[in-house]
Amino acid sequence: MSYGAPEQILPQGLGDYLEVMSKAVFQSGMSWKVVNGKWPGIHEAFRGFEPLAVASLTEAEMAELANDPRIIRNRKKVEAIVDNARRAIELEEANGGSFRDYLRSHGGFEGTVADLRKNFRFMGEFGCFYFLYVVGEEVPSYDDWCRSRGRPTHDIAH
Repeated sequence: MSYGAPEQILPQGLGDYLEVMSKAVFQSGMSWKVVNGKWPGIHEAFRGFEPLAVASLTEAEMAELANDPRIIRNRKKVEAIVDNARRAIELEEANGGSFRDYLRSHGGFEGTVADLRKNFRFMGEFGCFYFLYVVGEEVPSYDDWCRSRGRPTHDIAH
């Protein structure tokens, strides 16, 4: 079954970037159907992806989240989202208060993907492609991206 390309957004702040990145984190190794079905609970559990609220989660709160039936209960992914929120805040501050400027500081798609993978946990190649596409950054066509990686071109952009 083909779902087509995901809906793009115009990020209004760091929380929008964090939410899209977190969806990519949860999708890693999971079905989109499962992730989308649990998304309202995930959004609520992660405090609407308000960056400072997510970044300030304690070890005890992360342990509670890892057992929360509203979300995909994977402790490593919960920890990754908290770490990613902390890193996103740092990178936004280091780029004059603009996460978009951070994303655009790498000379194009491949450089941005490499830096995202270095700085953020659970962000594989496809997660980075998805993230950049959804937040409206320039990406190659899905077919070209798949061909460049020797992957089949089904079930996402058709």
